Amino acid sequence: MKILYGVVGEGMGHATRSKVVCEDLVRRGHDVKIVVSGRAHSYLAKTFSDVVEIRGFEIRYEDNGMALDATIAQNVLAAPEMLQANLLAYYDQVAAFHPDVVITDFDSFAGYVGRRQRVPVVSIDNQQVIARCKHPKAITKGKRFDFELTKSFVRAKLPSLDFAFVTTFFEPPIKPKYEDSTLLVPPILRENILRAKAGATTGSHVLVYQTSTSDTSLVPTLNTLKNERFYVYGLRRRESIGNCELFDFDEATFIEHMATSKAVVANGGFTTLSEAVFLGKPVYSVPVRHQFEQEMNGRYLELLGYGVVRESVDAASLERFLAEVPRMSVRVAKHKQDGNSLLLDKLEVVLDRLVRKQKKKRG
Repeated sequence: MKILYGVVGEGMGHATRSKVVCEDLVRRGHDVKIVVSGRAHSYLAKTFSDVVEIRGFEIRYEDNGMALDATIAQNVLAAPEMLQANLLAYYDQVAAFHPDVVITDFDSFAGYVGRRQRVPVVSIDNQQVIARCKHPKAITKGKRFDFELTKSFVRAKLPSLDFAFVTTFFEPPIKPKYEDSTLLVPPILRENILRAKAGATTGSHVLVYQTSTSDTSLVPTLNTLKNERFYVYGLRRRESIGNCELFDFDEATFIEHMATSKAVVANGGFTTLSEAVFLGKPVYSVPVRHQFEQEMNGRYLELLGYGVVRESVDAASLERFLAEVPRMSVRVAKHKQDGNSLLLDKLEVVLDRLVRKQKKKRG
């Protein structure tokens, strides 16, 4: 069948996960056209021949937090130009494709195409867990405004979905009205992560993934824990500072260091957390402020006993966390996932059912 696959370009997590699914769809003989924005376009274009670049919204960050006002202002100003560019992309490169079904990884452009051409729209993302599942008070406490705002945004971005595959390492109950059109599946994992599982060991170092290059306090804080060894990524340089080894990002080395670490320090991004959980690593999570999805991921991590969620990396909290790592390692080791098989097999079944239903409806 002909499949239009939309990928949101904010960050690279969506792109790496969508690549796995698109490769499987192509292997199964489907004709896949990808629409994607941002840095993710060049990443996916290296693997697939039919990739269309579109424009997407961007998030502004300041001091490890989402700058809400600046983000809104930037995207409002860019909206007219973005709309024009996407309309041109649609009529020049997408409209004539006539997909049988649309799959979207939180991309609204593909969702729009599906509704316009009256074909089924299926989502594969981790954001739908916010809108389609029920969450305990421990997850939303003190963050109710961010939760409601994010939930409204998720619903507005992808309205009228025919089916939603929700990727998640935690399993909250699905709301009754979504039970027939929602399936919770394990996180999508890259092939390199799946291979690393067999060689995962508990080493003596802690992997630190820092996404803010402007943070000057991280390394000095880590240096105070004299008996620990830290491998630090994200500061974009190679250097040894006390008990910290700073690395430029290299995917193979990063995965090896995660698989052989005793614990991981990261933000609340879904990709890093789900990969750490799969590899059996407790996580010290510092979510980006004002991003409820990251806060939720960190809180569920703590609720499951797989790690802790904190507002910053401070020496005392980190030391207490590392003291609890052996206990948490036992808990996270019980987490089970059979690669990506559940999603990929169920996706084929759902797509076939929806396309058959649509063709029958059209007569």
